[in-house]
Amino acid sequence: MASATALKTPLFDWHQGHGGRIFEFGGWLMPVLYTSIVEEHQAVRQRVGLFDISHMGRLTFDGPDALPWLEHVTTNHVAKLAEGQIQYSLMPNGGGGLIDDVLVYRAPYYGFLMVCNASNRGNVLAELERHREGRAASLVDLTADTAMIAVQGPQALATVQPLCNCPLEPVKYYHLASGRVLGDVAAVISRTGYTGEDGFELIVAAESAPRVWEALMESGQAHGILPCGLGARDTLRFEAAMPLYGHELNELVNPYAVGLGWAVKLDKGDFVGRDALVEAKAHPGQARIGLELEGKRIARQGAEVFQGDKLAGLVTSGTFAPTLGQSLAMALVDPAAAAPGTALVVDVRGHRVAARVVKLPFYRRPANRPA
Repeated sequence: MASATALKTPLFDWHQGHGGRIFEFGGWLMPVLYTSIVEEHQAVRQRVGLFDISHMGRLTFDGPDALPWLEHVTTNHVAKLAEGQIQYSLMPNGGGGLIDDVLVYRAPYYGFLMVCNASNRGNVLAELERHREGRAASLVDLTADTAMIAVQGPQALATVQPLCNCPLEPVKYYHLASGRVLGDVAAVISRTGYTGEDGFELIVAAESAPRVWEALMESGQAHGILPCGLGARDTLRFEAAMPLYGHELNELVNPYAVGLGWAVKLDKGDFVGRDALVEAKAHPGQARIGLELEGKRIARQGAEVFQGDKLAGLVTSGTFAPTLGQSLAMALVDPAAAAPGTALVVDVRGHRVAARVVKLPFYRRPANRPA
């Protein structure tokens, strides 16, 4: 049951009126699916899907100390961002674990913009305040005043471009444009994605969100668009081996264990958790792996992974992958069990299921699709 304090996005009424099955996620009432997870998943892989991601936090930073503030609380090198560029980064705690994984935008008009996970927004804001230290910088939480809509799939560009006053094809992966949609709605339009496909995210004023959503649905009709819930978003990100906070990431897991060391710039100067991360780089303790399971049983989070009779680690995410037709899982295991081809066994609700380690990601979009 949803809590009495659960939040609603500006598109909640649309979801409820169009058959969305609503559940509470990260403190928000969100659609998990409309028709079926598999149908929505395949729409994104083959055509185009539309997601409400307004539950994610949107924080803006401005002022002369905004850059050093962000450098201090994130692992990547914010100063290297050019205007119009986006950076994947991590917000570490003092012990090298992760408070959240975030996107940092260097956006015209906004200065810096951070997008964080819905369930972690409170912790992110608290961490930022802990390290404000009298800095000459402002922080504004725009989450309630804006909406965020993701258009994902090979027909994403063809769906969004007719509504936008700026050219989107030149926008590179992990870059953004500022423009208008529908002639009068200011929008920050990014090209990142969390599905393994090409796609765009639109940040618009909350009051404009229903009109923009309806226009995207209409524009995408010729391309077979479907509204998609968080269920398909999860299976899509899983096939692309993108980590999810609360599964692959948490306050006890360091970035090197999950293959995110590339987002940690130890040479940029001092920042929160740096000393612990130096140690973690040398001794990550665990390794994130992909597993291909025999049969169709699904290994869920927490399932034990064995190498012989020895417990090697735990599954972090698992599903029967719709695109690949295979039961797959990601797990955190002892590095000695992490080499591709290694034979392991997964305890799936009392059934010992044979598995082998495979390279991540499980899915890569075809080379002839946009990057």
